[in-house]
Amino acid sequence: MSKSNWFKFLSLTLLALVPVVQLLANDGTIAFVGANIIDGTGADPIENGILVVSNGKIRAVGPAESVGVPSDAETINVYGKTIMPGMINAHGHVGGTLGLESGHYSTDNLLRQLSLYARYGITTINSLGDDAEEGFALRDAQLSPDLDRARLFVAGAVISGNSPAEARAAVNRAADLGANYIKTRVDDNLGNSTKPAPEIFEAIIDQAHIRRLPVAVHLFYLDDAKAVLNAGADLIAHSVRDMAVDREFIDLINEKGVCYVPTLTREISTFIYESEPDFFSDPFFLKEADPAVLEELKSPERQTRMRNSTSAQQYKIALEVAMDNVGSLSDAGVSIAMGTDTGPPARFQGYFEHMEVWLMVESGMSPMEAIHASTGKAAECMNMSDLGTLEPGKWGDFIILNENPLDDIENTRSIDSVWIAGNEVPGS
Repeated sequence: MSKSNWFKFLSLTLLALVPVVQLLANDGTIAFVGANIIDGTGADPIENGILVVSNGKIRAVGPAESVGVPSDAETINVYGKTIMPGMINAHGHVGGTLGLESGHYSTDNLLRQLSLYARYGITTINSLGDDAEEGFALRDAQLSPDLDRARLFVAGAVISGNSPAEARAAVNRAADLGANYIKTRVDDNLGNSTKPAPEIFEAIIDQAHIRRLPVAVHLFYLDDAKAVLNAGADLIAHSVRDMAVDREFIDLINEKGVCYVPTLTREISTFIYESEPDFFSDPFFLKEADPAVLEELKSPERQTRMRNSTSAQQYKIALEVAMDNVGSLSDAGVSIAMGTDTGPPARFQGYFEHMEVWLMVESGMSPMEAIHASTGKAAECMNMSDLGTLEPGKWGDFIILNENPLDDIENTRSIDSVWIAGNEVPGS
């Protein structure tokens, strides 16, 4: 790495990690009093808790008997409600889709989608691919004092190459832009394309690490998951879906300390529109849905094509394998982070993240485990040291719920309001 690129990398890293007081949001102090608080660490919830946010950061959190309300604070009564951290999507995509069309990447579309995510309580998105300079610019601007949309982290282009040298050059281009992650694909799309040779993804991983960047890998097969772990991959960005995970894989991923992102709703999107989905009647979904998009997805011609699609039926079977694997990996202590692969057409941003959490519980995780995977654990997997948990010094990104998701995980839909850096998200 040249000296100039090293200083660029270092400055971007420091900007992301070091608090800059003059840029923090929420000019003042707010105390949220009386809620049950799920802090995102996996610890037991705090009953009758107080959360104090000052200048965009969490100042104090704990039970009412041990946390005082500052004399200058605005007090908000949240008795009987539940506060949890804003959810983090460890694998999404932002900016390209409008309706059911791709190719609409722009600042306006990015902001529209980041606001949509935020209204659903998804306060941070790790965008793994197809990110352009507009996304990088919004990433760099998210220390703004009036931030009230979801935070964005970016990977740039999905990296590939016809030779190791070409692949390394592509990594360098993304690194020079200031990518947070490097993303590559090791998949044959159910036999319809050719997977990259090992020397290609090994070169990508090695060059990313030279540039001090983590690597997320799109994959499908168990053997490929083992191969990329042995090559040094830092994130398994989709489920293993061809067969049950075995002890070799479980031991390997735990030994490497690599996080696993199931993206169960990605599979859902590949076949669910063969008929009208149940969630098309869910008010929580409908409040943000475009009726024109729903009508197109309900068209008999489209449904027939999906019913007759060989790949759709294969992915339907793959979902069952993926869900079984989530349960096995969770039981084995593997670090799991919530992610959805939302962003492409018909993968509904915001709603699908909630559905993902519900499916994780259906797969065998407890509600607390799924919430942890969507908050503190996701932040840990993404190296986001100032996000994901409700602890002093962290950003004040959280959701206030009318019902407790530990009683029923689908209570995550009972959103009262969403707050980012101590600012209430409009329309949440």
